[in-house]
Parts: sequence; structure tokens; C-alpha cells
Amino acid sequence: MILLIECLIAIVLFSAIVVPMTARDPLGVISDYPPAIRKRCEELGLTKGREKRFETKDLIRKGIAIIVLVLVAALVMIKVNHAQGFLEGFGYTYIIWLSITWFDALVLDCGWFCHSKRVRIPGTEDMKEYHDYLFHIKQSCIGTLLGLPACLIVGLAVMLLA
Repeated sequence: MILLIECLIAIVLFSAIVVPMTARDPLGVISDYPPAIRKRCEELGLTKGREKRFETKDLIRKGIAIIVLVLVAALVMIKVNHAQGFLEGFGYTYIIWLSITWFDALVLDCGWFCHSKRVRIPGTEDMKEYHDYLFHIKQSCIGTLLGLPACLIVGLAVMLLA
């Protein structure tokens, strides 16, 4: 039951960060948009051309978020869940990670992003890529894998500190 509550809290916190940030300034999170939309934004002069999908500031922002996640998760696993070893620390954290990742894919991306006019960037409103569900599912599969290293670190922290 505690794990379910933690998943729900994590989803609410994630949504409270992502939704306002995206709605307020879609161009601020352009690196998370489908490639064709990013390209059109470059052609319209709304963004500058990029050699890489993520600029240094994007990687720093995401890196800080992962570091904070790892620290908070390790603390929660030890103090709230009373995790006693690597497998409990890793497993519980990965379940929470998966709940956030797939909520993001199915509800925020395929539900909200694909259907809300609030995330449309002027000059790209006509693009069918706003309804590219497969793009979001593929990104979540990648996110599922990206969570492994962070959750492994939490598992190690639990093993060493609990």
C-alpha cells in the first residue's frame, strides 16, 4: 500500500513540474517534441538549429532532476519503506520510476500533449506529429531503460546505508 501511495505522490509531483512548464513555454521543452516539429520550429526561426537533440542546458536540467530523484528515493526507501537491501531499494524505486514513465507516456503525452492546443507552437498547429502516439511510446521505452542506472544507484545506497 505504501508503494502505491508513493507512486501516486511521485506522479503528482512529476505532473506538477512538467505540465505548467510545458503549457507556459512549449519552446522551453522543444527537445522533448517529435523531430518534425523541432525541425519546423528551426525553419520558422523559433529555435536555432541544433547538432544534437539535447543542448547542454537540457542535459544539466535532466541531470539535476535525476540526482535529486536518486537522493530523495534513497532516503524514502530507507526511512519510509524500511528497505533492507539492494533488491528492495532497486525494485521499489524502479516500480515508482515505471509508474511515472508510463503515466507520462499514456496520460500526459498521448492524452494531454496529443490533444491540447496549449502545447501547440505557433506555426506548427497543422502538423500531424502532434498526434504521433508511437513517438511517445518509443520515448517511454527509452525512459524505462534510462531509469535503470538511477535505480541501481538507489539500490546500492540502500545496501550500503540501511
